[in-house]
Amino acid sequence: MHAHPMQDVLVLLALAVVAVALLRRAHLPPVLGYLLAGILAGPHGLGWIQDSAAIEFMAEIGVVFLLFTIGLEFSLPQFLAMRHTVLGLGGAQVALGTAAGAGLALWHGVSWEGAVVVGGALALSSTAIVIKQLADQLELHSRHGRAAVGILLFQDLAVVPFLVLIPILAGDGGGSMWWPILLALLKGAVALAVMFALGRFGLRPLFHEVGRARSAELFTLTVLMVALAAAWITNQLGLSLALGAFLAGLMLGETEYRHQIEADIRPFRDVLLGLFFITIGARLDVFQLPDIWPLVLGLVAFLVLGKGLLVAVLARIAGNEAGVAVRTGMVLAQGGEFGFALLALAMQHDLFSPATSQVVLTAVVISMALTPFLVRYNGAVAKQLMQGNYLQRRATRQQEIAEATHELEGHIILCGYGRVGQNLAKFLRDEALEYVALDLDPTRIRNARDAGERVFYGDSTHRDLLEAAGVSRARALVITFDNVNAAFQILARVREDNPTLPILVRTRDDTYMEELSSAGATEVLPESLEASLMLATDLLLTLDVPHGEVMRLLENARSSSYRQLRGLFTGVELGEGDKTPTTSERLHTVILPGEAESVGRHLGDLGLEERGVLVTAVRRGGIRGEEPTPDLELREGDALVLQGPSEQLEWAEKRLLSK
Repeated sequence: MHAHPMQDVLVLLALAVVAVALLRRAHLPPVLGYLLAGILAGPHGLGWIQDSAAIEFMAEIGVVFLLFTIGLEFSLPQFLAMRHTVLGLGGAQVALGTAAGAGLALWHGVSWEGAVVVGGALALSSTAIVIKQLADQLELHSRHGRAAVGILLFQDLAVVPFLVLIPILAGDGGGSMWWPILLALLKGAVALAVMFALGRFGLRPLFHEVGRARSAELFTLTVLMVALAAAWITNQLGLSLALGAFLAGLMLGETEYRHQIEADIRPFRDVLLGLFFITIGARLDVFQLPDIWPLVLGLVAFLVLGKGLLVAVLARIAGNEAGVAVRTGMVLAQGGEFGFALLALAMQHDLFSPATSQVVLTAVVISMALTPFLVRYNGAVAKQLMQGNYLQRRATRQQEIAEATHELEGHIILCGYGRVGQNLAKFLRDEALEYVALDLDPTRIRNARDAGERVFYGDSTHRDLLEAAGVSRARALVITFDNVNAAFQILARVREDNPTLPILVRTRDDTYMEELSSAGATEVLPESLEASLMLATDLLLTLDVPHGEVMRLLENARSSSYRQLRGLFTGVELGEGDKTPTTSERLHTVILPGEAESVGRHLGDLGLEERGVLVTAVRRGGIRGEEPTPDLELREGDALVLQGPSEQLEWAEKRLLSK
């Protein structure tokens, strides 16, 4: 009698809890726990769970949600800026990797049709493991992280032609292979156009309407619907589910709802992604290992060493530094989940034997199990391997910076020398204040150095370069670029060496103000709020408001961490300058009816401020009073202007209007 599917799910969850808990204590990545659970419980292990279409489908949805959150992380301009990496570097890697893998398969007696599929499977890397590990290590937006993501995106796109090609190689295509491939590419272009059109003209109005309902449940349901609908659209066009989810995330990443969407989708993603890794482990037949282990070890070496070297060489040719190229190669030195899809389809068409499939499958699973270690220690290994190049260049830069700044005392360190950094430098020069700037754009640095400015090539997140710039002797440090992950890393490095150094952090909005302040930022300056202050300053001075009064208003706004500016009345449509994430504070007006219990009570007795809700003003009889005191007695018809997060505002409204 076949076990109920719920039994398989419970077994998987129990094994995952135990395995992940044990590996956490050993400070090992949880991905290994999921793989181990799958190996033990799978049909080739203890046999506690059998092949289940339902579990396989849920696991695939986990990858869909992963790609959806990746799309949220990348803005559309950033994605377009990566097109050379995606098409150039990614295309070269897939082409050469497929050729090398196919050659290896031919050498071991696989037919040329099957060898092409084996080569394609080996050319693909694990999007799920690599991106999750890079994100956990805050390396997703590093140079090697961006290069790896670009290559992975092309690999995901390359799956489509391979899936079209396999039936043709098996003799089921009924003619030339070029027309089906061209048709697949045409479908891909249609999918891109459809997703971009829906994203630009449909998603933001949809979420505005959902946001007006003020229902967390409705918001979460809408997020799930959009992610899965986008995946379904691309799947209907013959493309991968994950591609549609990525495009939907890319579109929503341009909206003000990005952070709330990411928070809502994360629990579903993590649970289902864990299930995906379990299904990968379940594919491994450990009882065949004694017979095939030499071939498996050779293929694992090919993936880890050969593929890693190929990616590193291509990344170096593409213009990356040697150290960055090595780190990129290590990150992508494994097989991937989409390779399993190619192998399964090829097996259905008898393109190679089950024995060959098990060798490739086992090698890919082992390489994926090694991936968390390769990603975690990619920096340390690169330093050891490239001591004569990578470390020498870094040591040379460190020495150059140290020699140029060793006499400086009380200077300012500028992390980033783009528009904001250069404008700050102009003000510092006008006041005869010394500064040192670190940036990663060689052309910008060369031009600035030719003009006599103290600007150096260097990654501000590296402690040794900050020490060379004299962080222990500096008067202040300013993070001028808008990269929250890098800002957190810089704050951690600097606070270990100089706990009292004033650090100013530039951000796009107020989303991470509290987190950055807790991490050690002295001041967090959101561009959107500062723009409001500057506009207000010019307006008030134009209206002949005394300069001292204007300065007092500005000081009050900044000293309260922009509290009075962070609330916003939300409407059906928001302007470009009014974007605010759903987790930010909002303004909402509540008018008290005569039967409300709060009428006749003092404002301070309602406990609103303890729940994070501030009453910024009260309008009574056509007169508006700002910042009411706690002893204000509320009356019928009073209009209270509330400020706080959406959920707290909903509670406060019920509290005020309850009868």
